Amino acid sequence: MMVKATPVRSIIDAVAGAASAWSDSRYAPRRRAVDAVSTRTGYSPPVVEYAFDRLFRSLSGDAIAAVIAGELGSLEVLDDFVDAGVRGAARALPVGRVCIISSRTTIGVAIVPAIFALCAKCDVLVKDREDHLVAAFFATLTELLAQVGDAVAARPWPGESDAVDLDAFDSIVAFGSDRTLAAISGALRSPTRLIAYPSKLSAGYLTPHSLATQSLAESIARGAARDMLLYDGDGCLSLRALFIERGANVSPSGFCEMLRDAIELAAAEFPAMTSARSSARLAMARDTASFQMTHGQQIFTDSRSSYLLLLDPRLDEPPLLLPRALSVYSVADPRAAVAYLKRHGIALEALAVAQPDAHLRTIAASLSASRITTFGSLQSPPLGAFHGGRPRIAEFVRWVSDET
Repeated sequence: MMVKATPVRSIIDAVAGAASAWSDSRYAPRRRAVDAVSTRTGYSPPVVEYAFDRLFRSLSGDAIAAVIAGELGSLEVLDDFVDAGVRGAARALPVGRVCIISSRTTIGVAIVPAIFALCAKCDVLVKDREDHLVAAFFATLTELLAQVGDAVAARPWPGESDAVDLDAFDSIVAFGSDRTLAAISGALRSPTRLIAYPSKLSAGYLTPHSLATQSLAESIARGAARDMLLYDGDGCLSLRALFIERGANVSPSGFCEMLRDAIELAAAEFPAMTSARSSARLAMARDTASFQMTHGQQIFTDSRSSYLLLLDPRLDEPPLLLPRALSVYSVADPRAAVAYLKRHGIALEALAVAQPDAHLRTIAASLSASRITTFGSLQSPPLGAFHGGRPRIAEFVRWVSDET
């Protein structure tokens, strides 16, 4: 039986079963994948383990079904036989063949769109990375539901489009820089559709109320340290810029001291595998900042330059985009943060805050952030979050209505 004739609930159950197997750190394919991903990315094994836990534990059957029902109204619209004989019933048919081009840095990012395209009963090809993570996950999935074997495939190829005719697909899902996405878009012919996820970054904002007490500030610092260190600052969910409102009981400088201590503790849990070149770049950024330092600016780092915090760097320059580096700005109010980000044309993926409220949600919306969350949760979005502002499954279906 082909996947198009397979009930969507069966597909969901198989995906959830495969994800459950991959959630077990003792599962042999996962153990092999940890080593392969760590070798490819340079991330330490504990960071890769964390990424696997976050990804696969989110793929429960209930969570997948809730996302589909939330976007399409029900699961049944994906099954042809349910609507048979019902005049005017709407159905969600697959868009066709889908190609997904994986991100270089974000671990397993292609798996989520792949499983939703599969639930929409599309044929899916993933440009896998050299660690073959997606192919290994698909192998587990096929063991649980043989029907998906003809519908999913994963393999690496040299360039973004080399060795694969992208025009043979109905939709291309691509993660990458503006330059990469422009090259892919320019190579496509109508009617192939590009579903693009451009590079973004995430920021944080602290109000005076957030820093009312030492204990509250220390708790926020622990969360911010995790948001900053995970994946060495790669990816759109890494904390890259932090804005602190002046006038709190804990000053911006005092908070940076807490954050420095939290970073050094978190580094033991998520050790860096940064290269000598990365450390040299951080040291150069530190030395440049020291040379340009003006009144009020401060630098926080360690003797090895394994991380770097800059408090109040120059506003005419964008945030540091280096591994384990964070630019911190003391501001009078949120308008200053908005002005800075817009001045540098920075597109936000997410905004971290101590406690979301209506005002902060308005700020996040004005910056086109796809998500507002609490510190410590930037790197753990819920499955149903609109990554990049895009839905999870709705773009993989086309709606038809049976009028006969």
